[in-house]
This record gives sequence, C-alpha cells and structure tokens, in this order.
Amino acid sequence: MSSETNGDHKPAILNWVAPNDKSGEFKRKESKFRNWIKNEQGAEFPAEKDRYHLYVSYACPWGWRFATSDENEPGENVTPDPLHKGYSHLRDIYFESDSEYDGRFTVPTLYDKKQKKIVSNESSEIIRMLYHVFDDLLPTEYKQLDLYPTALRQQIDSTNEWTYNDINNGVYGSGFATTEEAYEKAVTTLFKSLDRVEQELRNSPGPYYHGSDITEADIQFATLEVTDLLAKPVYVQHFKCNIRDIRSGYPAIHKWLRKLYWNVLAFRDTTEFTHIKKHYTKSHRQINQFSITPKGPEPNILPEDEEVPSAMAMIAGVR
Repeated sequence: MSSETNGDHKPAILNWVAPNDKSGEFKRKESKFRNWIKNEQGAEFPAEKDRYHLYVSYACPWGWRFATSDENEPGENVTPDPLHKGYSHLRDIYFESDSEYDGRFTVPTLYDKKQKKIVSNESSEIIRMLYHVFDDLLPTEYKQLDLYPTALRQQIDSTNEWTYNDINNGVYGSGFATTEEAYEKAVTTLFKSLDRVEQELRNSPGPYYHGSDITEADIQFATLEVTDLLAKPVYVQHFKCNIRDIRSGYPAIHKWLRKLYWNVLAFRDTTEFTHIKKHYTKSHRQINQFSITPKGPEPNILPEDEEVPSAMAMIAGVR
C-alpha cells in the first residue's frame, strides 16, 4: 500500500506532492465529475428551476468566481450546509455521490438536489454550462449577457490556456513545491507570464482584457489569481511568489484589477479578503506550521486613483 493512503485506504489529501515523487513538483489532478446540465429532452441533468446547488468558497479562487452578493457573510471557516443537516464537510457530498471516491474535495461543486449527486467539480466547464443553459428561465437582460462571444472565443481560449498553466496553476506549483528546483521552475514561469499579461493589458484598448466588454478572460484571471496576489500574505508571502507584487510591480494589471473591483459590484461584493487570508494561512500546516495570519497589507486594495511610489515611477517610465 502506498504511503499516500490513510487508515481508511484513501489517498492522503494533504500530500500535494506525492512522498515518492523526487521532482518535488505539484501536479494537479484532473476533476473526476465532468457531467453537464443540458437544455434538451432526455438529458440526465436537465435545466430546471431550483434543481441545482452550487458549493463555493470565498477563499478559493476557482470557487469564488461563482459567488454572489446574496450569500450570507462567511463565518470563521464555513457556513452550514443548507441541504444536509448532518453534513459537516464537503467530503460528505463527494462520498454521497461516490462511496469509493479517492480524489480531492474541491470547489466549486455543482450538485443535483433531485438525484442527490454531483454534476461537476470542474470550474472551467461549470462556468460555460451556466452561460446559456438556463436562458429560458431568465429575464431578458440576463439572457443578453455573453461572456464568451463568438468573435472573441479564439482569443479567450488562447489566453485561458497559458494563464491557467503558468499563472493560475503556477502559484500552487510555487507554494507546494518540495524541492528548490521545482519551486524556482514554477515561480520563474509564473512571473514571466505575469510580465506577458502586463504587456497585453498595456496594449489592450481596454478597459477590460479583450476590449470594451467584460469576458470570461476577465473573470478567469481576476477571480483566480490576481486578487490573491494582491493580498500579499496569500501568494506573495505564503506561497513565496515574491519576485514582485501586483501593487508595486505591475501597474497595468493593478489598474485593470481595480477597475473591476471598484466598478463592478459582482467583483467587489464577493471579495472577502479576511476569508482569503485566514483560509490559506490556517489550512496549510505543511507551509505555515503555527497557522499565523499576517495583518497586512493595509489597505487591502488601493483606490483607483492612488499608486505606490514605485508604481508611479514605472508608469512615468512607460510614458
């Protein structure tokens, strides 16, 4: 039996790198629930009102993109499961769906209340299935919202591919690495790709990543990593992604991010900085043994018209 198993013969979920993996590299496993809600006759998961529940976390950048401002204020760690009074952990949902499940318990998790099983735990697919599958149940103003327009799909897909591999996953490759070589490989790639984002945003007509309208690229990138990079105790300090930080080292990214935060309620009203910081620093004992949460930065995010001195100098140099 592998050392990655616990007494219940399940993989030890805190082993972000397998103990026998000499590379020391974090390797994200594929999501195991990959079904789709469909608006068609005979679908296993049909588009029906009040049939589905989405489990999210304000602290998880993959889950946070689905949070809404209607959610209750998050507690110290979790809020009670509204569907299962006896369930205390997300793992209970997973084992309800598959008693032999041996993967990680991740959010977002899209759950079918009628069949009592998970539809999907793959965020990139959940976000796309929700774009239009419920259009018949929505007011006209929401039907018209298109975050994945046909004319920009190729650009969005291309952006998503390298930002996911190099940045979204790169911070975890840096933070969970168990060798110096694995860490340096991940963190170097991460910052080269952040440099690329900075350049693309400088050249974009803006104010959003691909032009005048918010698209999936803004949601994927902003909600996944940049705000956590902005919250320095998380990725800058906790995951050692400290070559530069967004506030002082990437003025174009910083401007774009604050545009989203201060002007789009869906971003601002679902950003819980305290929840983000406490989750990471208190749940990764292999990185932060005593679960101490840093106080800063203060403020969590700057106003749109304010810059730190180093960023002001960079902006002046670009001009």
